Amino acid sequence: MYHNQIKRIREEKGMTLVKLAELSGISVGYLCHLEKGSRKNPSILVMEKISKSLNKSIAEIFFEQ
Repeated sequence: MYHNQIKRIREEKGMTLVKLAELSGISVGYLCHLEKGSRKNPSILVMEKISKSLNKSIAEIFFEQ
């Protein structure tokens, strides 16, 4: 089952979804779908942008459970 840590890490950092969208250049709507799990398998470019914005590795966000 696909599960990412975007929401958990974002909230731990006190970051809003809007702020993450601004930092990553990814739309709020797409980020919301990723957090909810209704969109799966983001591209490596999207994973890189999110991980850089959250100051975490791709593995920490998308592959660790």
